[in-house]
Amino acid sequence: MSIIINLLLFILILGVIVFVHEFGHFILAKMNGVYVYEFALGMGPKICGFKKGDTEYNLRAVPIGGFCQLAGEDLDGDDEKKIPKEMRLQNKKAWQRFLIMLFGPMNNFILAVILLFLIAAIWGGTTMNPIVSGVEKGSAIYDAGIKKGDKVISINGKKIETSDDLTLYLAIAPTSKKNKIVVSRDNQEITFRVKPKKVKIDGKDSYKYGVIIKQKKTKGLGNAFVYTFKKTKSIFKQMFITVGYLFTGRIHLNQLSGPVGIYSVVGQQRTAGLASIIYLTAFLSINVGFINLLPIPAFDGGHILFIIIEKIKGSPVKPELENKIHSIFLILLMLLMLVITFNDIIRMFN
Repeated sequence: MSIIINLLLFILILGVIVFVHEFGHFILAKMNGVYVYEFALGMGPKICGFKKGDTEYNLRAVPIGGFCQLAGEDLDGDDEKKIPKEMRLQNKKAWQRFLIMLFGPMNNFILAVILLFLIAAIWGGTTMNPIVSGVEKGSAIYDAGIKKGDKVISINGKKIETSDDLTLYLAIAPTSKKNKIVVSRDNQEITFRVKPKKVKIDGKDSYKYGVIIKQKKTKGLGNAFVYTFKKTKSIFKQMFITVGYLFTGRIHLNQLSGPVGIYSVVGQQRTAGLASIIYLTAFLSINVGFINLLPIPAFDGGHILFIIIEKIKGSPVKPELENKIHSIFLILLMLLMLVITFNDIIRMFN
């Protein structure tokens, strides 16, 4: 029974995120007079739907993903259906196309901010101060001399502003050498050199510092705004660092998660309560928005990149060429998702 509940919850979370994303494209396209063929949730065969005006609104069989099909994305189809040229995406002004592409990710960010604020307003936020709440005896930081109550200022020269920063920079710090950790204690800065200890967790090698981080709860609308700002900024920072490490090779493809990995996390968050599920939705929504803004063809950021190239060179890239490039990268992305999904399945049975 729990498997079914987790699956339905997984579909609901992804459905909300995709709906919000595609609605951003849809509403800006409509506002700017672009012909919209279809607004769909899910992929694959059509289950049900209706048509209003020029647009079909459909629910499709595979409950992952969705799309907003605009005139201008399939040039041959536009000609066959005799779509007026002024209603095709590629014939709109650069700023109009920019907004249409931008508002998919922007809607994801808006959704995340609203959800994070709701969490803080209803259940309370946290202070997010980078203060050591406790130290495990015999651990790496215990041996180094870091104590409960120390405020971490920097790790390997990187400024630490929140508890999320503390967790993040410890997670990505080199495990083969001593890392520079600067703390504030009694208004004095003290520098420590700490190398994590190798431990076995579920039969696998891992590295542990032994720092305990617990945050105090905050209440009230004012604190909810503060928490929302800090947490949103923190998630964006995590995304920047993760993507940067991925491109530099410090994070490998087998460390990434796709739909199967997300499904596993959904099951864990469900047992933690509604607030955890809402937080996961906010976190994934920012992830989807951020990834889509990367300047890679087939992503929204790829479309924006071509608009920027157009403004620089003074003329648009041929629509046929741009569409071919997007199609090639879409195939590559689908292959990448297959690899990531395969890795997720392997991890599930290990």
